[in-house]
Amino acid sequence: MVVCDVERFLAESIESILNQTFTEFDFVIVDYGSTDSSKGIIKHYAKQDPRIRLYEIPQCGLGEARNVACSLARGRYIALMDADDVAVPERLQLEFDFMEKNPKVGIVGGSVQWINGAGQALYLGCVPMHDKEIRTALTLHNPFWQPTVLLRTEAFVRSGGYRDAFAPSEDYDLWLRVVEHFQCANLEEVVLRYRMHPQQVSLRKKKQQTLGMLAAQRSAIIRKTGKADPFNSCGAITAKLLVEYGVDEATQEKALVSEYRAWIRHMVLAGETSAALNAGLEVLRTNWTHVEAWQVADLYLTIAGLHWARGEFFESLRSAIYALQTRPEVLGRPLRPWLKKVGLIHTESS
Repeated sequence: MVVCDVERFLAESIESILNQTFTEFDFVIVDYGSTDSSKGIIKHYAKQDPRIRLYEIPQCGLGEARNVACSLARGRYIALMDADDVAVPERLQLEFDFMEKNPKVGIVGGSVQWINGAGQALYLGCVPMHDKEIRTALTLHNPFWQPTVLLRTEAFVRSGGYRDAFAPSEDYDLWLRVVEHFQCANLEEVVLRYRMHPQQVSLRKKKQQTLGMLAAQRSAIIRKTGKADPFNSCGAITAKLLVEYGVDEATQEKALVSEYRAWIRHMVLAGETSAALNAGLEVLRTNWTHVEAWQVADLYLTIAGLHWARGEFFESLRSAIYALQTRPEVLGRPLRPWLKKVGLIHTESS
């Protein structure tokens, strides 16, 4: 676990690891520059449980911090954990048993139960389970929840570890390199309660995460051709760099809007309507060039629903009108659920 200013959920996350049914592990926690009470919380638990090994390093990038933590592993496996999530008690046992029975698998993850900031269950996040379908998914998106992952230490070392320039998509980039040498799998069982909250990923970080995702995909494609990976020496992933290596501006913009829309939907499901609304408005204020009309109309509809939920009926109506102006066809299908919700059409007429 790497930690930097995550005091709100840290204790619950640490306890979920200490209370695992599988008990034979070292719990390496690397703090990389916390200024809140995070280090005090860790030290409190370290006094109670000798399995915790706390290391403090200067503030650095997320990928660099993860590399430090993983380099301190002394066992055959490295289990990854985030400081705001909650592992189910059987997580490590389930993953350990699976890896012991499947020596060709280098990485295993599992399904998650999404929760909000208060710990209330939202919905299940299922994942592809078998090597072939995971490899197909990897070409498009990240099919592993990082805090569910158990890696063979050999796989981590052979793949070269995290590349800090790809953060906060450094995990996706690593998985793409691991599966070049090892098989992969996900467990059907829920092994983690994955927390959604506004502080988790800002829109600024979401942009960098999306650029990192596109770079990881392009990097993997280049390696498959037998060429040297040009991203090995880059200091940062930028939009300009992606264009240089074959990811045009239109592809970048469409991916960004798609990821923003997904994050906004997650905030809605988590009950964080203010965060979702502010994010939606910020996205619409951006000067997009290549975004498709249906994506903009969908955002306006989402904002209309959020305004309605807050009792801001005039703003809701205005956003719905903008959606129609942007894409008149929106009335044919996407607008119907919203119209039903506000009582303007009835189920029998749909």
